[in-house]
Amino acid sequence: MIQNRDIIVVGIQPWDIEIGSNCKNIAEEFAKNNRVLYVNSPLDRISMYRQKKLDRIRKRINIVKSGKPELIEISTNLWNLYPACLIESINWIRSPKLFDWINKINNKRFAKQIKLAIEKLGFQNYIIFNDSDMFRSFYMKELLKPETYIYYTRDNLISVDYWKKQGVRLEAQHMQKADLVVANSTYLATLAKKFNPSSFYVGQGCDVSMFDAKLITAVPSDIQNIPKPIIGYIGALLSLRLDIKVIEHIAESRPEWSVVLVGPEDDAFKTSKLHQLKNVYFLGNKNGNELPSYLIHFDVAINPQILSPVTIGNYPRKIDEYLAMGKPTVATKTEAMSIFSDFTYLAENKNEYITFIEKALREDNDQIRLKREEFAHNHTWKNNVFEIFGAIETVKSSKLKSK
Repeated sequence: MIQNRDIIVVGIQPWDIEIGSNCKNIAEEFAKNNRVLYVNSPLDRISMYRQKKLDRIRKRINIVKSGKPELIEISTNLWNLYPACLIESINWIRSPKLFDWINKINNKRFAKQIKLAIEKLGFQNYIIFNDSDMFRSFYMKELLKPETYIYYTRDNLISVDYWKKQGVRLEAQHMQKADLVVANSTYLATLAKKFNPSSFYVGQGCDVSMFDAKLITAVPSDIQNIPKPIIGYIGALLSLRLDIKVIEHIAESRPEWSVVLVGPEDDAFKTSKLHQLKNVYFLGNKNGNELPSYLIHFDVAINPQILSPVTIGNYPRKIDEYLAMGKPTVATKTEAMSIFSDFTYLAENKNEYITFIEKALREDNDQIRLKREEFAHNHTWKNNVFEIFGAIETVKSSKLKSK
């Protein structure tokens, strides 16, 4: 493990984000043995006008008006920076030359704020860990001159319209000039290697400590009377990521199964045929600490991911949660899911979902459940960071040998 170093974390998710964040978890793990500055993304002009009623945006507006960046100590060795700068909203720009010109101005404004924090904290010979901030931090290697610059990819962002226009070009360039690229899925690591040979699959961390059957003491009232077997899914019900047709096929093909869906729905799910099927149960959104109480009652857990450029490289953290509770799991087969192949059933079509769910119900036993649990508990943030540090050392060693 790398120790007693200074690490700067930039990325697309601020510290005050309302959902879980890989980058925050990694930063907290970094901070156990190093000093870490976690930098929030700067306020952009469109957000300032369109979202000015949100508390987090009002806070940023006040900081920009003050002209003084806010540096908050989150915990021992971990600080969070709110930059006191406003950057231009440029994603609408079609011209690469104009985009790059204004983007460099944005980067300089942003870098100036980070430099102030670096000086205040006395950071030296620092590492920069960039969580997919392909635009706003594009020039940070040149402007901040870190000892090591790491680009972290955990989603195929350039398949999303917001990033696609300039991202196809700039993310490739960003990866190319990084000292190394680290990815949380084998699929994304393979993509990154096209632009930077020093690209590594480093796995994914996950806190599965609360997904422990021994901690469950109560049965939620809305699941206790649902007939068995229960085939269940936990997570946001988004048609961008989930195949509604597969879920419909499961429910219609086996009316004796109960299909239980736990999570908030998008419009496509709300208007889907699933709501007309008597053996499908929508239990709605739940607090994170409630989820294990639902999962423990599943006989088989599923992840009917739709295959698209957006989803194909994603590491599904929910699979670790399913397995941590020993649940037999059927999921869509992708390259990213290959690391789970010994512990899950991987389906290539809707008919295989039926075949594998039947097989999972038939084969489940205590010995297999224990193996699933042990596997999931290896995917810790500590192990994830250990792999990241290992990649850094590999690149450093390679450079020394080439001299």
